[in-house]
Amino acid sequence: MIHIVRKPTDVPGDDSTSMVVREIQNLGGEVGFLDLDTIDPFSTDLSGAIVWICGLKQDEHQFEVCQALSIRNRLINTPIAIFTCASKVLTSTLLMHSGVPTPRTFFTSSRETASSIVKRLGRVVSKPVYGFDGNGIFLVTSPEQLGSPPYYLQEYVRNDRDFRVFVIDGEAVGAISRISDSLTHNIHQGGCGLPVEVDTRMGELAASAAKAVGVDYAGVDLLPVGDDYTVLEVNGTPNWHCMAVNIPRLLAEYLLEQERLVKQ
Repeated sequence: MIHIVRKPTDVPGDDSTSMVVREIQNLGGEVGFLDLDTIDPFSTDLSGAIVWICGLKQDEHQFEVCQALSIRNRLINTPIAIFTCASKVLTSTLLMHSGVPTPRTFFTSSRETASSIVKRLGRVVSKPVYGFDGNGIFLVTSPEQLGSPPYYLQEYVRNDRDFRVFVIDGEAVGAISRISDSLTHNIHQGGCGLPVEVDTRMGELAASAAKAVGVDYAGVDLLPVGDDYTVLEVNGTPNWHCMAVNIPRLLAEYLLEQERLVKQ
C-alpha cells in the first residue's frame, strides 16, 4: 500500500492528489491516506512503508511528524528535500554549489546592505524566503521599495516567460512555457501555460537542479537567457498544470516501482 499525504491546497477541479491516486489504482496499486495532524509519531506502527507527500502545510508540526516517519519509512519526497525547496536561500546555495546557473542572489537582514545592492544593480527582484504560487514577489528599483528584513534579492533577468520542467527520478519528462504580463508567470498569478518540448539543455539543467536539492521528483522553474537558461526555483511539491504529458501516470508508476523496491 502507498500511504498518501494530501496536498492541503487541493480543491474540486484542481485536485493533484486524486489525479495520482486514480492512476495508482488503475495500475492495480492500493492507497491509504495519512492525516499528519492526528499522527503521533511515537506511537504509530507504520514501518517499511512508502509515503507519498503530495503537499504539506507550512507548519512546524507536520514537518516534524514527517521527519520522524522518515526514520522507518521511505518518504517521497523526503522532508529534508521538501524543506530545502521551500527555502529559497538553501535552494540557491545548493544550486550555486553544484554549478547550476542561477541569477545572482543576495540575502541580508541589513537594510543598508540591501539598499546598496539595489543602488548598484538598479533592478532586483525581492522574494519571500518561504513562499509559494508566486506570492510576495515584486520588483525593486529603489531602496524605498524594500519591505521588512530579511531581504532575499535576485538580479532582475528581463523576460516575457518562464518554463516549468517536471523531473522524475533524474529525468525531465515534461515542460510548459508560462507567459504573462506580470513579473512572475506563475499560473496562480494569472500566467498562461502552454506545453512545450523539453530541449536538451532544458532537460540537463532541470535534472541537475533536482539532483542538487535531493528530490525524487520536482518542478524546476527556468528563465530563458539568450540561447541558454537560468534556474529560478525547484519545487518539492509541484503542480503540473497545462502539461501535455500524463504526469499523474508517470508519478504513479514511479511510486509503485519504489514500493516494489522497498518490498525486496
